[in-house]
Amino acid sequence: MSSSTALTRLLQRPLRRSRRPALGLLFAIILGLPIQASAQDLLVFAAASLGDTLQKVFSAWEADTGHRAVASYAGSSALARQIQQGAPADVFIAASGEWMDALETAGELRPGSRRDLLGNSLVLIAHGSASQPVTLEPGIDLVSLLQGERLGMAMVDAVPAGIYGKAALTSLGLWPGIQAHVAQSDNVRSTLKLVASGETPYGIVYATDARAEPKVSIAATFAEASHAPIVYPVAILNGSRSSIAADFLEYLSGDRARALFAADGFKVLD
Repeated sequence: MSSSTALTRLLQRPLRRSRRPALGLLFAIILGLPIQASAQDLLVFAAASLGDTLQKVFSAWEADTGHRAVASYAGSSALARQIQQGAPADVFIAASGEWMDALETAGELRPGSRRDLLGNSLVLIAHGSASQPVTLEPGIDLVSLLQGERLGMAMVDAVPAGIYGKAALTSLGLWPGIQAHVAQSDNVRSTLKLVASGETPYGIVYATDARAEPKVSIAATFAEASHAPIVYPVAILNGSRSSIAADFLEYLSGDRARALFAADGFKVLD
């Protein structure tokens, strides 16, 4: 199933748009969030690949403003679906414009709040801290490279990292031969864990993920032309009642947050 088909099915599913307190309580329990939250707390739904760096931004935000932000991290597709079902989030940061497009089409975004925040690169990682370089070119035998094991990837028809990875392998003519040897995970950080633990010898993740995990090394970097640009859009959600969501978006574009993102390897776009 193509990524466009997956998006179409997402939009065609019936939406439950209730914002009742009971629903908010349910999501608080599911996400492990404090049930009694201050009106000045901000709930951010964010792509899993942002976890380490965004926590640093949250700490800086709290130190500078006194306001607290908490996050739920997952694959962008899973978060988008939760938002459509009424999850009480204030801000969404996705790892793909497509999922933000889906929410915008569904009327879930506050008009005028969306912007492109960050960029990233796509890499092939290997288990261990000193892997041999791999030349990514048409005709390379990735199956033999795996030596009977599997290639770790995020879900290739739903999660941005998997969609980018499938596109990159397709552009090299490698997807038909490797697709039966892929171990798919629900988000890119789960893929990173598979490789870090040695459950899969290789995987496809973002460059920032590889930098965050000492038990893996970068074997190759995919050419930017082999896949769509990796962009992290951010927007305030239409259902947000937070009085500080707009201030938080401005903070993400400020010097301190930009420095934190850049230090961890993200490309700052905004």
